[in-house]
Amino acid sequence: MTTNSPTVGFEFPHYDVGIVDAEKMKTVAVLLQDPNPIHWDLSAVERLGLGSKPINQGPNNMAYVVNALVSWIGGIERFRGLKVRFHQNVFAGDRLTVVGRITDIDQVADGELATCDVQLVRGDLENSDIVMAGQASVIL
Repeated sequence: MTTNSPTVGFEFPHYDVGIVDAEKMKTVAVLLQDPNPIHWDLSAVERLGLGSKPINQGPNNMAYVVNALVSWIGGIERFRGLKVRFHQNVFAGDRLTVVGRITDIDQVADGELATCDVQLVRGDLENSDIVMAGQASVIL
């Protein structure tokens, strides 16, 4: 490990996803050929008792975490994997942030492989809800 490399316990920079846009959900639903109306039809969301706002796609939420990691490590070629669990729905209008920290570092053929705990959180960081959490691996 080089002296400039992050160590176990290092928190990577918080990644501000911003506010989830309902119009982008519609676009992603078309791109993914996702027929589930909860991503664009408010009456379907209400009928199912899921609230009153469109619900973001799971792949979108995962992509926010990947984008955060790629931004931190400097390129998609350094990204190795992601395993997550969805805890809550993400709704149009939610403000999201990705946070995480290194939990382990191993030497591998192409460098140092960092295992990171990652979370996608809703709200400000002082008063946030975890909407998705898991582990990711990246080459430092």
